Amino acid sequence: MSVNVNTVYQRVLAITNKEQRGYITPQEFNYMANQAQLDIFEQYFYDLNQFARLPGNSTEYSDMLDILEEKISLFEKVGATVTGGITLPSDVYRLGSVLYNGIDAEHITQKDWLYIKKSPLSQPSNDFPVYLRDSETDAIKVYADSITANETTDVTCNYIKTPANVNWAYDGVTGLYDSGNSTNFELHASEETELVIKILALAGIVLKDPGLYQIGSAEEVKSVQQEKA
Repeated sequence: MSVNVNTVYQRVLAITNKEQRGYITPQEFNYMANQAQLDIFEQYFYDLNQFARLPGNSTEYSDMLDILEEKISLFEKVGATVTGGITLPSDVYRLGSVLYNGIDAEHITQKDWLYIKKSPLSQPSNDFPVYLRDSETDAIKVYADSITANETTDVTCNYIKTPANVNWAYDGVTGLYDSGNSTNFELHASEETELVIKILALAGIVLKDPGLYQIGSAEEVKSVQQEKA
């Protein structure tokens, strides 16, 4: 279940207008909403690395590692087609496995590739494919039964996708919320409060209100301390 964009917008407006701090336009909100969503999303991977080093929790619903993995799983894509064996899906955030005919291909560097081409014993095969990734074009090349031509079919991948852009849309005549043309947050439903807090902190900068920024920042610090206590 995702987070409703209108619910978050109305809560942000209610808090910012409570003390006549100023009005946040839909355009400003959409910008801040997307920034907040991306900040929370990227933090998952830092937190995952941190909690993976700590002892687990035997309580069924409070193990932080399990919670983070559940949140990240909303963005997992499995068995996606790699067009022409080269072009990755446009929404790749973190690439997982690359497969050729359902077999995991080993990721190698350009330096590794030079050694492989010189050594018949280490060359790839249909049972042991390898792939290279170009950091500039973000394209990949999979090699299996030939080192002179990369595979162009039967190449798939598993990856974590980038969250879709959030959009709070409104009717141009009435100015009312237009749910049909809006896009909700893709984050886990439990992130609703965190989104409001982060957007309030950003709103404090936009509205040039240090007090509002401090409120958002203080709530965020409190939330982080509770999670990592």
